Amino acid sequence: MRSFVVRSIESALRRRGAASSNCRLFSSDSAPERKVAILGAAGGIGQPLALLMKLNPLVSNLALYDIAGTPGVAADVGHINTRAQVAGYVGEEQLGKALEGSDVVIIPAGVPRKPGMTRDDLFNINAGIVKSLCTAIAKYCPSAVVNMISNPVNSTVPIASEVFKKGGTYDEKKLFGVTTLDVVRAKTFYAGKAKVPVADVNVPVVGGHAGITILPLFSQATHASNDLASEDIKALTKRTQDGGTEVVEAKAGKGSATLSMAYAGAIFADACLKGLNGVPDIVECSFVQSSITELPFFSSKVRLGKNGVDQVLGLGPSLSDYEKEGLENLKPELKASIEKGIKFAKDN
Repeated sequence: MRSFVVRSIESALRRRGAASSNCRLFSSDSAPERKVAILGAAGGIGQPLALLMKLNPLVSNLALYDIAGTPGVAADVGHINTRAQVAGYVGEEQLGKALEGSDVVIIPAGVPRKPGMTRDDLFNINAGIVKSLCTAIAKYCPSAVVNMISNPVNSTVPIASEVFKKGGTYDEKKLFGVTTLDVVRAKTFYAGKAKVPVADVNVPVVGGHAGITILPLFSQATHASNDLASEDIKALTKRTQDGGTEVVEAKAGKGSATLSMAYAGAIFADACLKGLNGVPDIVECSFVQSSITELPFFSSKVRLGKNGVDQVLGLGPSLSDYEKEGLENLKPELKASIEKGIKFAKDN
């Protein structure tokens, strides 16, 4: 079973790598030493994410941090016979040790969504958690690439930017809001409706990471399909936007999108590691500091490199009229969420 799981994940990563020209996977023999820290590693996203990062041959050192439970997670995951050496860290007094020397820090920490809860409802709890963790990142690993999963991402990324600015360590090329799950969902839903192999599908998703701020650009989808009517596209867009709610409701109050989010987080972290290691043409969608719209942060395709963001790419060759309308409609809500995060960081 272990070998099947490893082969399946490595196969998925190879398929993604093959989509980029001149892209190659590093073997564990040739890959540089890379430390990855997961903050919130004992939670619903953190545990499966820890497993997936342990299976990644680009990771040599895996630090698992949370307020409780991480020694057990680290012992469990650490028994897997892959390259990464695993250590668990508990509590604020061990946070610095977890972070020191990290190349990539992934933050799934915080409370999950519950039925009837919007991402804004999460704000008051998760904003404080993110601020505290980012203060420690600025102190202990200021050069690390930061992958923000904690919701609401539309606000937590701006919070992180302000914390890093205050600490004198902000590098806009190294702060990412992880929106990969929106892309994963868009690919899955599109492939199912268009009846095309999901492995052949790519769909850019732009905007933000909540509700109507999520804008999948199905007009730019590959494998292209001419069989979808405008009503199909609207339904696919709505389902992608409401994907998180769909899972929360299906779990009937007992959880949120943890497994699919862990998968998406692992995919994006793998892309960041490849970029750091010099693999060319690594492109993923992410919520970053941006100038492609009037908003200071925006999700779009980003080319990753040795310093994080190599290039923030535009919205593509063209948008459909429906997508143009969606783009204008999302801006006020996204702007408000960004400003809310900035205000929190400055006021606290």
